[in-house]
Amino acid sequence: MLYSDKVMDHFEHPRNVGEIENADGVGQVGNPKCGDIMKMYLKIDGDVITDVKFKTFGCGSAIATSSMATEMIKGKTIGEAMNLTNAAVAEALDGLPAYKMHCSVLAEEAIKAALADYYTKKGEPVPDSLKLPCDCEDGHCCSSCG
Repeated sequence: MLYSDKVMDHFEHPRNVGEIENADGVGQVGNPKCGDIMKMYLKIDGDVITDVKFKTFGCGSAIATSSMATEMIKGKTIGEAMNLTNAAVAEALDGLPAYKMHCSVLAEEAIKAALADYYTKKGEPVPDSLKLPCDCEDGHCCSSCG
């Protein structure tokens, strides 16, 4: 089978889909040319992510990685969320095909973009670990379309 049971479960029954009104941090990554766009919404109380939602336009792997990433940071501290890697997301899904690993990268980047927005809204400097490269012609960060 090309996809693990966990990937299929998170694709068919995604967790935390939607928007958070008055979110403390919102991050969007991707590019229409890539075909995948992820938007993450965070609610943060103190140092803890109390709620997280996502909206993803993309393939099944993009939806599954978004869903899994939200599950992995909900209830965690900002520091723990900052350290989430795409490899950890893929591992939690029992792997992804190599040509779909960019979806896990986008999930990591969407979380980092939302955290960066949180710091910006608070008027605090954005930690270097949250700054994403922006090399796409339309200005959206997207490491998968080069």
